[in-house]
Amino acid sequence: MGLVACTRCSRVWEAGTQTCGRCGHTLASRDTYSLQRVWAWWIVGLMCYIPANLYPMLTTRMLVQTSEATIVEGAIELAQYGNYGIAFVVLFASVAIPVGKFAVIAVLALSVRQGSRMSQLRRHQLYEVVEYIGRWSMIDVFVVAILSSLVQLGSLAAITPGRASLFFALSVIFTMFSAQSFDSRMIWDSDTDETDPVKTKDHKELTA
Repeated sequence: MGLVACTRCSRVWEAGTQTCGRCGHTLASRDTYSLQRVWAWWIVGLMCYIPANLYPMLTTRMLVQTSEATIVEGAIELAQYGNYGIAFVVLFASVAIPVGKFAVIAVLALSVRQGSRMSQLRRHQLYEVVEYIGRWSMIDVFVVAILSSLVQLGSLAAITPGRASLFFALSVIFTMFSAQSFDSRMIWDSDTDETDPVKTKDHKELTA
């Protein structure tokens, strides 16, 4: 449309304008460092997610007995007590969603540079799904916080957060930053799949 928006104040100007007349910010149609930030946050998030699954998420103390459980061990223990629904929710929110987010963000970032047989629409929908489920990624940390605040019975019983809770929270935050750093417009800037003649024709007509 021949327009460019300021990323600081959102004022729209004609394409070719170098500086925003409202706030003085330098105008650019695309963020050239977007993918670098995506990969930087992605790597740091992955580095935090590994110890989040190795260290205990909860430390339970009952009289003279102390037990620790990782995320997966806690879900297995819930299933053994018959709480299959809760165990599924814990595994889904703490394992399936984070791993899925890592995979989708990596696929989107790679497809921008190397292309993909997946259509632009499907990739954009994947990006929207990642953005939507990001709000549920902290459910495991919320459960730990609630249990720690409720189960404090002095010398009888107490539940305290383990080291994994900090790493898990950091991993969620970093992956959220990674997803937010991704400029979804780059999906539509990428080359159209040459195997689809209809899309190729439409792309050539639009760029002609």
